[in-house]
Amino acid sequence: MASITIQATDGSGSFEAFVAEPPQEPAGAVVLIQEIFGVNDSLKQTAAWVADLGFLTIVPDLFWRLQPGVNLTDKTPEEFNQALAYMNQFNQEKGIEDLRATLAVARAHPAGNGKAGTMGYCLGGRLAMMMATRSDADVNISYYGVGLDGLLGELGHVHAPLLLHIADKDGFFPPEGRAKVVAAVSGHEFATAYVYPDADHAFARVNGVHWQGLGAAIANGRSAEALAAALK
Repeated sequence: MASITIQATDGSGSFEAFVAEPPQEPAGAVVLIQEIFGVNDSLKQTAAWVADLGFLTIVPDLFWRLQPGVNLTDKTPEEFNQALAYMNQFNQEKGIEDLRATLAVARAHPAGNGKAGTMGYCLGGRLAMMMATRSDADVNISYYGVGLDGLLGELGHVHAPLLLHIADKDGFFPPEGRAKVVAAVSGHEFATAYVYPDADHAFARVNGVHWQGLGAAIANGRSAEALAAALK
């Protein structure tokens, strides 16, 4: 998987982004947004899957301001605690700036067709919803985003398709918050929430401890359909 360098728009430096190119070009672009584990091996496998669907896939290293090249798993308490530490230090507003910069690069990439969207997981799922309200992305997809109920006041700024994949047993997103999100987007012109029964947080993480094959397959199919509709 190749990498490119993207300049931060605040003049503070640059960051790396991994690129997975599709079998045929030009293609719509997907900015794939990391979990708290960084741009790890699991996310790179997801990037390969998205590219195989026919989309140029760009995965920015959002933790570069803290520690470039973070690659952790959910398999040990030590790694999980380190990932939580990075998340707690992470500046989400700066992350959105970096994602907007990545989106612009994705639109202009020579392998692209000018269309670009985002898809994120966990922390990235929250950032994908923020991109739906704070960017011109053509589509945004959130997998088990955390604290989404705190973003509901921004729903009026959503003017492109937004998919929210919500785990019914998400231990990191209390039931009350999930219910608020589902109720708030009900009937929304652009936003749709899907709830996956008996699925825990990170049910679609490749090789993750909470992987649920059925829920992941259904969610991924819905995501593929939305990406095709918006970016092809």
